[in-house]
Order: sequence, then C-alpha cells, then structure tokens
Amino acid sequence: MRLVRRAWPNALAVVVILFFAFPAYWMLRTAFLPTLDIQSDPPVVFPTHPTLDHFGTALSRPFFWTYVRNSLLVTLSAVALSTAVALLASVAVARFRFRGRKAYLVLILAVQLAPFEALFIPYFLVFRQFDLLNRLPALVMVYFVSILPFTIWTLRGFVAAVPVELEEAALVDGCTRWQAFRRVVLPLLGPGLVATSIFGFITAWNEYLYAFVFMRDPQHYTLPVWLATFRTAFGDDWGGAMAGSVLFTLPVLIFFLFVQRRMVGGLTAGAVKG
Repeated sequence: MRLVRRAWPNALAVVVILFFAFPAYWMLRTAFLPTLDIQSDPPVVFPTHPTLDHFGTALSRPFFWTYVRNSLLVTLSAVALSTAVALLASVAVARFRFRGRKAYLVLILAVQLAPFEALFIPYFLVFRQFDLLNRLPALVMVYFVSILPFTIWTLRGFVAAVPVELEEAALVDGCTRWQAFRRVVLPLLGPGLVATSIFGFITAWNEYLYAFVFMRDPQHYTLPVWLATFRTAFGDDWGGAMAGSVLFTLPVLIFFLFVQRRMVGGLTAGAVKG
C-alpha cells in the first residue's frame, strides 16, 4: 500500500514531464528528419536517417548572423540596464522609508500587470516623435521597461531578506556604506540577480511583435522575426523552421545553464551566512 502511495506521484510527474517535453522533442525530430519524411503518414517518430541539411538551410539564409548579433545586443543591453536600475530601486524601497513608498510599490505592480500589447501605440508615438523607429535602441528601451517592474518587485524581496545587522556589523568593522553593500549585501543578492536576469533574458529574447513592427529595415530584425521568414507564399519550410528554432533556443539554454550553477551556489552561500 505504501509503495502504491509513493508510485502515483512519480507516475504523475512523469506524465507532466512528457507532456511538456514532447513539443521540444518533436521540434528536434523535425529538425533532423529528411524533408520527405516530415509529413509522412503514419508519422516518423524516431529519425532513422537523420540529416543536417535543414541546419545548413537555416544558417545560409541572408542576414542570419546579423539577426543573432541584433538579438544578443538588445537582449543583453536590456537585461544589464534593467538589473542595474532595479538593484538601486529595490535597495531604496527595501531599506529606506520615504513618503509615497507604498504607492510606488503599488504602481510597480500595476505596471507589471498591464498587458504588453496595451503599450504598443504609446511606444510607437513616442519613438516616432523622437525618430527612434527602425533603431535598435528603441527595442532596448521597450524590453528595459517591460522587464524593470518585475525585476524591482523580485529584488526587493531579496534585499529585505538580508539582515540589516550584517551591514551594521560591517560598518562597525570599518567599512564605508558602499563597501558594506558591495562586500556583504551584494554577494547575498546573487540568487535574486540571477533569477531576474533569467526572466529578463527569456522575455526579451522571445519577443516578436515589437521587433517586427518597429524595425522596418530587415537588417534590424531579431531572431524571432527571422523565424517567421520560413513561412512564405510558396509553403512552409518545416525542416528549416524547426532547425532555426533549435538554433534560436541554444543561447537561452547556454545562458540558463551558465547562471543556474551560480544561482545554486548563491543560494547555498546565503543559507550559510544568513
């Protein structure tokens, strides 16, 4: 009886994992499958003769590396800018008491709850007024504003969790306020910085609508817009699209694997020092 009780949660977990992993597997399967087998009936589940032709097709498309550069540039710029500003703002709302602090927090939450598409027309009018349409800094500003509220709200919790006594002890030991923050508080905020960076990176990396509408010159497109070019009036290139999707996903996986280790390490360090 005890064995049955332990088995059904594991079985449920396996079902959930398979449910979410199947689309990713089908993407990989299509990317490596020969063109004639992609839409065969019955469908080919496991590629017996995998090919890399679709990856060659995706990589040979015009401006591919330009799109990679554009995506990395706008994404990393937006994440770095939002993290730096959010860190200062979160310290302010978590450590200091000032008039309008609660209203400020409610405003941050309200902005975060606003639909992303609802700001489309205001952004367009502002960028047109300042001649920023078809310029990559416009995308950086859009992604920065989109990421910032969540980053502030999340980092605020991490800053509040760091005991003030640690800073006071550092001040007593001779540190300045900046040194106490940099040497004591900032290392303990590592997990929060990593978690918010992952969220910001994925949000900016996957965004399609603003990049498609605001960037009128094809050389300023980003990778999500590039993926849409595999669908033309002459049909859908499923193999190329899936190979492109695999290439599009790789930087996110690499970024997550890189920072995930640091997040686990930071969590452990925080537990010991706390």
